[in-house]
Amino acid sequence: MIKFVMCLTRHPRMTREEFQDYWKNNHGPFFMKNADKMGAKKYVQSHTRNTSVNEELKASRGMLPEYDGVAEVWFESEEALVAGMSSPEGQQLAAALLEDESTFIDHSKSSAFLVDEHEL
Repeated sequence: MIKFVMCLTRHPRMTREEFQDYWKNNHGPFFMKNADKMGAKKYVQSHTRNTSVNEELKASRGMLPEYDGVAEVWFESEEALVAGMSSPEGQQLAAALLEDESTFIDHSKSSAFLVDEHEL
């Protein structure tokens, strides 16, 4: 299994609460309804908490500001991900997901990458 990870920053016109509500209650269900079409096996949203502890962590380590959330999507393999996104149906779905994402995600301040998990 491999994992596709997106570290998300909200669209500047949204509050964190609006971003997380839309992501959880609109985008998430849309993604899940179509997950099989792209070969996704699991989808998890991690919503950043509004807590002073995040500010303390950032300050104590000299880090960048936290993201508003992290999306994780599991696939059987990199080949399965590419195959799912390369099919005509997958390309149509990818375009629809990107269009929806542009309403609540600031892609210029977000990041996406593939990872291998190592549970210790």
